[in-house]
Amino acid sequence: MAVTHIATSDAHSITVRGKDLVNDLMGQRTFTEMLYFLVCGRLPTQAQTAVLDVCLVTLMEHGWTPTSLITRLAIDSVPDQSQVAIAAGLLSVGPVFAGTMEGCAELLLAGTQSSEDPATYCANVAAHYHRTRQTLPGFGHRLHKPDDPRSPVILKVLDDNHLAGPYVHMLHVLSKAVDLEYGKHLTINATGAIAAALLEIGVPISAMRGVAVVSRAGGLLGHIVEEQNQPAAREIWRLTRENIPYQEPEQ
Repeated sequence: MAVTHIATSDAHSITVRGKDLVNDLMGQRTFTEMLYFLVCGRLPTQAQTAVLDVCLVTLMEHGWTPTSLITRLAIDSVPDQSQVAIAAGLLSVGPVFAGTMEGCAELLLAGTQSSEDPATYCANVAAHYHRTRQTLPGFGHRLHKPDDPRSPVILKVLDDNHLAGPYVHMLHVLSKAVDLEYGKHLTINATGAIAAALLEIGVPISAMRGVAVVSRAGGLLGHIVEEQNQPAAREIWRLTRENIPYQEPEQ
């Protein structure tokens, strides 16, 4: 028989993972703590909360991206349906525009479990991705060069809270191997740092993309409110029509 450990309710109470929502959680726990509690099944320490919180803040907003553009176009089409606009934008959250936390996390986890020493393992990973011309998860950024300014902040929060462990170490070893293999510097991007951070605090790899979705949803709500007060969607539409002309197909 299927069961749930998440929550239950009756006429007088709501219970979340064994805690009374009204008496144990509301007014006593933050949104970040509750997210960790629901995902990991235990309340986080103060240090774990700080790490998850910096990850959520990092991913929340990045300006004009497909997620924000789609949301603005959607709310212009269905102005009374904010949930539709947010959902539309969130459908574009993926490895191209919201990061590859889970891909990088899988590499870091495999490295800590490998029979090879970290330097050899990382050199082999870097060589494989370079040789096959695949994008290496967690490294490089189309805008932030030579370094992603967000990554050091995430890693500092881990250091300050004494949570920089084997996954952060593996990330640094991999970074050195990547620069050596590619013959140039490739930044540890924000999602690479987040991959190590979430592993260090025990967030399952399968939940990491979901963390990005939860975070970005908050940012998209901000875009909806701004679109309602300072419309941009129609201007985006106009510029598209004016700058991407129709051309007869070749026969």
